[in-house]
Amino acid sequence: MATAAVQAQAAATHVDVLIVGAGVSGIGSAYHLQDQCPGKSYVILERMDTFGGTWETHKYPGVRSDSDLYTFGYRFKPWVGTPIASAQAILDYMNEVIQENGIDRHIRYGHTITKCSWDSKTNLWTVLARRKSDGETVTFTCNFLWMCQGYYDHEKPYTPEWPGMDKYKGLLVHAQLWDPKIDYKGKRVLVIGSGATAATVIPEFAKDAAHVTMLQRSPTYFYCAENKNELADRLREIGIDEPTIHRVVRAQIMYDQDQMTKRCIEEPDTVFEELKELIRAFTGKPDFQFEPHFTPKYRPWQQRLAFCPEGDIFRAAVEGKLSVVTDTLETFTEKGVRTASGEEIEADIIVAATGFNLLMMGGIPFDVDGKPVDWHETVNYRGMMFTGVPNMVWVMGYFRASWTLRVDMLGDFVCNLLKHMDERGAKRVDVALRDEDKDMPLSDWIENDNFNPSYLMRGLKLMPKRGDKPEWRHNQDYWAEREQIPHIDLEGSEFVYDGVRAGAKVAEPA
Repeated sequence: MATAAVQAQAAATHVDVLIVGAGVSGIGSAYHLQDQCPGKSYVILERMDTFGGTWETHKYPGVRSDSDLYTFGYRFKPWVGTPIASAQAILDYMNEVIQENGIDRHIRYGHTITKCSWDSKTNLWTVLARRKSDGETVTFTCNFLWMCQGYYDHEKPYTPEWPGMDKYKGLLVHAQLWDPKIDYKGKRVLVIGSGATAATVIPEFAKDAAHVTMLQRSPTYFYCAENKNELADRLREIGIDEPTIHRVVRAQIMYDQDQMTKRCIEEPDTVFEELKELIRAFTGKPDFQFEPHFTPKYRPWQQRLAFCPEGDIFRAAVEGKLSVVTDTLETFTEKGVRTASGEEIEADIIVAATGFNLLMMGGIPFDVDGKPVDWHETVNYRGMMFTGVPNMVWVMGYFRASWTLRVDMLGDFVCNLLKHMDERGAKRVDVALRDEDKDMPLSDWIENDNFNPSYLMRGLKLMPKRGDKPEWRHNQDYWAEREQIPHIDLEGSEFVYDGVRAGAKVAEPA
């Protein structure tokens, strides 16, 4: 009689590449795989019943991109709408990519992955998934695993354990769990938080709510601009084709972002004054007061710079629809909250825009040859591969540039790696520290003074380690990586193929 393990193996669906997640990363990666490696079979496993990831799970009022779609959109698919777009516009764009390229037939919706196991004897990943339609556990095997599941918990957002929450008689909801059926018209709404989500929901609430209050521990930087791209509009006016417009406008935006990033480090005070001037211009208030509610304690771009189309959140403040309180929440009360200074803010609806919980690899348990993987004990190779974990790439995008720029870049890398393995006849690839890396100091995934939002600082112990060399860190610098990653030497000694270090004549452990 066959053992259970043999029966499971026989029933497994095998593909060359298994992609985890049908969000922007997974769909983009699938396109690159079938375009550049058309002979490779693949499947996408998606937990939800549809594609979209973040853009499907977030339902709060006004949900929109916080980076421009000319760079957030894929390089292979021209974006023709406004630079800052609604979630629905992004979903429509993704659907076009899926339908135009036949990606839909590769997606298995309603599959929650419960375990990923690597076996060095067979050089295969075995992926177990619970199928939503019948609750059955199904098995997939693959030669290569492409992790595109995102970096936070879609089901459990971060909500601090504030004192007195059980006392509050109104509606308390986290923005990530917002139900579109909630009626806030004519209601007093309190938004706790001041980041990109708050900047998105507040102007929308302000249209119909009786009043909106934003309670923040500390201020955030905001960048105000019109929701249009003059270069794109001009090129369209003179009859330039959309693919060319897409390529040129992407280049212009990426150049401008590079300059802004450098200036935020080199002359942060000057940049802040320029940001203030934009706010004054959009509100029409030359005497707009920035103290104490709009003067952050950190330099620009040390946390994400929230975009405000037409300065909408500031116009809401000037028009009297929004009040801002900068203080610490001491306790909830029956009617709202009380701050540390004693101010009581009454509200019918309280919305926690307090961010999310970091979730490494979607919280999926991994093991290699029966040994559980602790990601914090691995060293991250260029923010995409891990020491001790074979045949896998992880897509983690940028915080200061559009996420999708890295999706495209890593799509090229993975396809080049797969083709290189085929040319070598290799079944397995690992990354391993080189001789010159043996004494390299290892640190947390990113430096506090580089990028330090709360969700990342809370979750650093879940993340892999970084070294002090470019190969062993994710530096969040698109402009450096666009020169480095396309020119990675796949025969560099950090790569180990089938147990043999590239360039070596004898076998070495990975």
